[in-house]
Amino acid sequence: MDALTERAQPRWGRLLKRILVIAAGGAVAAVALLLAVSADARYIARAGIEEARLLLRRRAIDKLIADTTTPAALRQRFALVRAARAYAADSLGLAVGKTYTTYADVGRDTLLLVLSASRRDKLREITWRYPIVGIVPYKGFFNASRARTEAQRLDVEGLDVFLRPSGAFSTLGYLSDPLFSTAMSRDTMELVATVIHELAHNTLYVKSQTPFNESFASFVGYRGAAAFFRSRHDTLDARRAAARWRDERTLDVFYAELARRLDSAYAEPLSGERLEQVRTALFGWARDQFRGAVGQSLETYDWRWFAQAPLNNAVIIAERLYRMNLNLFDEIYLQNNADIAETIRAIQIRVFTQPGDPYQALYSRPGMKVE
Repeated sequence: MDALTERAQPRWGRLLKRILVIAAGGAVAAVALLLAVSADARYIARAGIEEARLLLRRRAIDKLIADTTTPAALRQRFALVRAARAYAADSLGLAVGKTYTTYADVGRDTLLLVLSASRRDKLREITWRYPIVGIVPYKGFFNASRARTEAQRLDVEGLDVFLRPSGAFSTLGYLSDPLFSTAMSRDTMELVATVIHELAHNTLYVKSQTPFNESFASFVGYRGAAAFFRSRHDTLDARRAAARWRDERTLDVFYAELARRLDSAYAEPLSGERLEQVRTALFGWARDQFRGAVGQSLETYDWRWFAQAPLNNAVIIAERLYRMNLNLFDEIYLQNNADIAETIRAIQIRVFTQPGDPYQALYSRPGMKVE
């Protein structure tokens, strides 16, 4: 009989370590390759790094309020944000999480620049795809020079471009978004409306449906701000929030009509001098409206800014993102006895139970006018 040979016991710890090293090396190589060949991957990586730097500057708002070295005016703003956040959670039923429990001084007057682009002969936006949020018609840059370089590149390609500043953004509750210093320069009404607007994104967000998401948040922001100030017996800011919401609805109707006229004109093939003539005429009509009936009806906006601001397809698309079918939200609001919290819940239930186009889900509610 052959002698039995005893096998050595496998060193599972060493084997597992080798597997992990190989896997980690493969992951690093894959990421490096992706960054090398994909501009979108490089953009997301840079944005992630910039956001991480901002998040590292966070300081607890409660501690800043309690700190006697914090300027009194700033402490008052922090207290207002804290009260608005509590109202959003307790009275509006918004998902607040840890959002706006901290503050970050970004060290500059602009948090980020947002780029929109469109074809010149069509109201057709350029879109980008990102994880979680899906397809969106804009691109944000923390670095101003990169934003301008990208805008110039798209302009050279013959596209309409629009670059605008933004003082806030939302990670939809995935991260504990701080209150940024760029939002603190806003007046008290706009500051509260911004807080509630961003918290609305935490509460209801439909992937790849930017106009609905932003318009819903605008509705919740201004209607919610008005309710918040009424609860504090601040009639001045309550009236200003209500007036701002009326202005948003006025601008919604105006930009919808301008878009209709542009779509009608762009229905025929246009190019060269004829295209420029059509655009000049329609954008001239828009400026005349701001100098006339539309501008004079605005209660909280300065009509002169709209009359003098640049106009192109990208501007129209960007302006409409926050003002699309606003009267629909107000109709649901009135159906729910002008109770903003009940309206938010009604919209959530309908959108969650009727997948697809969220606007169609709301228009198809019993008693609604289908458009």
